[in-house]
Amino acid sequence: MESAALAIEIQMSLLLFLALAGYLVASRINQSATIGAILVGVLVGPSVLGLITYTDFVATLAHLGAIILLFVIGFEFNIRDILDPRYGVIGLVGVVVPWIGGYATAVFFGFDFASAVFIGTALTATSIAITANVLKEIGVLQTPAAKAIIGAAVIDDVLSLLVLAVSTDLVVSGDISAVSVGVMLGKAVGFIVVAGAVGYFGIRKVIERMDATPLARKYPEFVFIFAMMVAFLYAMLADLVGLSGIIGAFLAGVAFAGVELRQSKGVHEGAEYFQIVFASIFFVSLGILADIRALTSDMVLFLLVLTLIAIVTKVLGCALPARAMGMCREDSLIIGFGMAPRGEVAMIVALIGLESGLIGQSVFVVVVLMSLLTTLITPIVYRNWFYKGAYCPVD
Repeated sequence: MESAALAIEIQMSLLLFLALAGYLVASRINQSATIGAILVGVLVGPSVLGLITYTDFVATLAHLGAIILLFVIGFEFNIRDILDPRYGVIGLVGVVVPWIGGYATAVFFGFDFASAVFIGTALTATSIAITANVLKEIGVLQTPAAKAIIGAAVIDDVLSLLVLAVSTDLVVSGDISAVSVGVMLGKAVGFIVVAGAVGYFGIRKVIERMDATPLARKYPEFVFIFAMMVAFLYAMLADLVGLSGIIGAFLAGVAFAGVELRQSKGVHEGAEYFQIVFASIFFVSLGILADIRALTSDMVLFLLVLTLIAIVTKVLGCALPARAMGMCREDSLIIGFGMAPRGEVAMIVALIGLESGLIGQSVFVVVVLMSLLTTLITPIVYRNWFYKGAYCPVD
């Protein structure tokens, strides 16, 4: 028992040390802390030094980090910010175009039908945890482009879920079940609507009333514990309906945005301290997960081409509809690059395909490394290209 506890303490200390090293690396290369953490993860992981592996403990902490990060991000948004119909169009086109690009690329390189379908599906996903953290770091979460990215990414997650369901049906049974797709869409949309309404009109008021009670005056931390419980509850419910848990946590954060507490400790401030610790571990874990040694020489060219296709199709698939709906050129490109990271979402899709026997180990490794490379590109582009000054006219 003591040895198990000691092992956990050692792993936790090492992960936090690596997170600190990530900040030092980022400072030296003048990049986002996200980039620094991922690069350190690659260095100490199986790819280079092999000092740490992607254990269940690391995966659990990383999952917590992603949930808490999106919970904190949610505080920066109003519910109206993610309900703009334009974001639905951006999300839809941003799913269709990458799927076609991924499928066509896989077919061109000679992969079978099942692998090609899953590769295309992996390219549809968007990891808003990466982009949202970078936008938060540089203080631009309240810009129109940032709101569009978050709103479109939420819709993107629902659509990617449907694409995964359709792809699995198509590969396994050879046809598509309209009933199963309809049920899944109903559950996903229903969860977002109901969870958002209950949080905004129900739980929000409960927290305000709770803050006025003698219990909150005696125990100022009581409301904060309640809010964190709700965040993880929302994440669990999102997982149960097939969505990513981070979407549920984000909706919980949106519901609590702007809540005024007089006696209790601030929920937003308290959650940010959790986020600093666990989100750093999440980004380190992405680097650890990518095992470059498992990549065979004949798959390197496919990886490079697939990564290029993943970035180009997502940028064009999201930037063009944004531009067509009246956004300026720079904001449209910011949205496109902001939707490009595949992160842990594409990795999950690839893992489903691997465990079901529909793709091989080599394809799995390529998708994981593609996810990592697309994750790296957005912070670099944002810090060195965009947000160097005001691009679009302010209304």
